[in-house]
Amino acid sequence: MGNINASLMGQMMFAFILLITLISYFLSKKKTTTPKMTTLIGFLLAFIPPLGLIYITFLVLKDDVEKE
Repeated sequence: MGNINASLMGQMMFAFILLITLISYFLSKKKTTTPKMTTLIGFLLAFIPPLGLIYITFLVLKDDVEKE
């Protein structure tokens, strides 16, 4: 019961990083004028799961940018 496979943990971490990066990319296209930089920050913060979730929450609550 207490055995956790390290390979499974690595795969879950990879999936979490990918998910946070994709979510930050799609949100940053609507919410910021610099989506590449915003996505990079989301990718880096995804390595520390609580910070990645806080960052996504910040992007969700941010107002949309008006496109000209």
